[in-house]
Amino acid sequence: MEDFDELISSLTPREDNDAIKSYQNTTAVACPACEKPFDDMVVCKQETTSLNLDFEMDLCTTTHDDRVVLFTHK
Repeated sequence: MEDFDELISSLTPREDNDAIKSYQNTTAVACPACEKPFDDMVVCKQETTSLNLDFEMDLCTTTHDDRVVLFTHK
């Protein structure tokens, strides 16, 4: 993803731990995968990571610097 730093500058940081770093899309930025606004972006920091989702949602994925990046759509 070429414009990763620009994308992050438009998002609101929410969580940062050993496994993930998450951001909320408070400005209706378009998802790089499907071009629709997304709700949250999650960057997986570890090779294997589990996510516990409270509800069903659509996910788009990409990679940046060999890390998986998820875009959630509620």
